[in-house]
Amino acid sequence: MRLAVMVEGQEDVTWEDWVELAATAERLGFDALLRSDHYGSVDGDTTRGSLDAWSTICGLAATTSTLRLGALVSPATFRHPSVLAKSAVTADHISGGRIEVGIGTGWHEAEHRAYGFPFPSMKIRMDRLAEQLEIVAGSWAPGPFSFGGEHYRVEDLDALPKPVQDPLPLLMGGSAAPRGAALAARFASEYNVVHQTPADAEAARERIAAACADAGRDPGTMTFSLMHGFLIGADEDDLRERGERLATRTGMPVEQLRSDWLSGTPEQFAARLREYEAAGVERVMLQHHLVDDHAALEIIAAAVVPALA
Repeated sequence: MRLAVMVEGQEDVTWEDWVELAATAERLGFDALLRSDHYGSVDGDTTRGSLDAWSTICGLAATTSTLRLGALVSPATFRHPSVLAKSAVTADHISGGRIEVGIGTGWHEAEHRAYGFPFPSMKIRMDRLAEQLEIVAGSWAPGPFSFGGEHYRVEDLDALPKPVQDPLPLLMGGSAAPRGAALAARFASEYNVVHQTPADAEAARERIAAACADAGRDPGTMTFSLMHGFLIGADEDDLRERGERLATRTGMPVEQLRSDWLSGTPEQFAARLREYEAAGVERVMLQHHLVDDHAALEIIAAAVVPALA
């Protein structure tokens, strides 16, 4: 099982935070550093700021050398697909081929209103996502292509340069509902579920496998991953202290964090991850809400990763 660090960048994460966090994650050998793509706090705190996701990723691509980087996920409502495709290719070239691109429908209505992005019905957002996937994938593929849809149109487009990676990994996520699962089977290299139990994750994985089979694709070519909040401590005292800090940051009671999140001492944490591994989860994106708490990442690298080997 691979472990990545995932950060909710819209909750006042500064550039200095990003640089230090990326250096720590790279030094400790984490698989990737991924960030959300939001322009405003999703916790409702209007005093928290957010740097642009793809500008941040491009910057980190130049300050790191081995760490994979990406967005989980970029809303189809924020950018024209040609802009997203070009931003991702630019980051892929800066990084030397270490970028992953997550794409979704967009869901946070308040930030759309605040920033002036249209927020249509879910059906229309899914329609737009489907067309974006066609154009992004076509932009990265060899040679020119044209596409005409209800929302987007490109003509004889041969977007150069192409990505360093072939293919450039594209991530999708959600509940593995029929339409989303079918789109993932066509376009995605990885499918991600959020805050699910091992049993629910296994059921979602089975739906994705079925969608791949229906599309004539080997289900084994689709990586299945989980994004989950986490709370870890070297011992019970450390766990309690970090839980109190996380409760202050997130507004969630410590008891809820310990019951609902990946939580515990290293032995307990590793045991929980093994449950997900048995359910078919191949990679876990650990939501790191205390971005300046590098000690938590040190514990995982030193005590959890060896236990999973």
